Amino acid sequence: MLLFFLLWKKRTLARYGEWMVISQLMPQYAPGKSILKYLILMGVLASLVIALADPQTGSRLEKVKRKGIDLMICLDVSNSMMAQDIKPNRLERAKQSLSLLIDNLQGDRLGIIVFAGKAYTQLPITTDYAAAKMFTSTINTGIVAQQGTAIADAIELAANSFGESKHNKAIIVITDGEDHEGDVLEQTEAAVKKNITVYTIGMGLPEGVPIPVYSGNVQTGYKKDREGQTVMTKLDETLLQRIASVGRGSYVRATNAETGLNQIFDSISKIEKSEIEEKQFSDYEDRFQYFVAIGLLFLIFDMFVFERKTQWMRRIKPFEFH
Repeated sequence: MLLFFLLWKKRTLARYGEWMVISQLMPQYAPGKSILKYLILMGVLASLVIALADPQTGSRLEKVKRKGIDLMICLDVSNSMMAQDIKPNRLERAKQSLSLLIDNLQGDRLGIIVFAGKAYTQLPITTDYAAAKMFTSTINTGIVAQQGTAIADAIELAANSFGESKHNKAIIVITDGEDHEGDVLEQTEAAVKKNITVYTIGMGLPEGVPIPVYSGNVQTGYKKDREGQTVMTKLDETLLQRIASVGRGSYVRATNAETGLNQIFDSISKIEKSEIEEKQFSDYEDRFQYFVAIGLLFLIFDMFVFERKTQWMRRIKPFEFH
């Protein structure tokens, strides 16, 4: 931009004659000062841009102590969770209740595991409840490509996700219980050996209902097997009760009136909360005012810079080209 301006100015002056002649007609003109004024203007703009970005700094890193437990949610996202025996469907009802659970957390750390044929960490254990709600809202049956209900993998992954934490821990498995992978009771026993309590919530009804099939957001029918028969999904209460029993927790079946998450959370709230120590920045301070002040100083300086030579500049001639 500066080079373009100087080139334009040079060409414009060239229309009036040779520079040596024109310079004699403007003895007070200091060509170098236009460059200085341009640089001052750029300094003003840069200062204002940085000020508008509102830079902040954490004045200190301090330890924050809170009381709570470590909690991992294992949420089934297999296609059977789209069954509508729990309105609007099993998965959406589970997500709604999970969101309410997050709203009621105070000092607890939360993580989310999603599973179907395999289990994946959706949210590492954290106290960032806003992030937990955001990640919960994005959960759907397409988030895990491989279909199935690998409860054992989910419990194993959740148990390992706690790391070396010595806080009291709990796992909540939310599923319809149709497990097709692994030895879930063996993984539950392994979790208990790590002092982890395992709770289960059954989504659905034992009678069984068909699994809807969608094209986009439009339901096109129900899932069928290779023989063309409609596939029915049933809640496996027996398995979920056994998991809860081995896991030293409790089992609740969801209904259209409630999901049972509140009952489970009431049980979890009775677990002794241990003190959790974290480090975080405190006393964040705005720093925009410093850049506003720098911009103002540039403007004030610009008021005293003229494109003509000052009396003292005439003697030292810093902007003249030889």
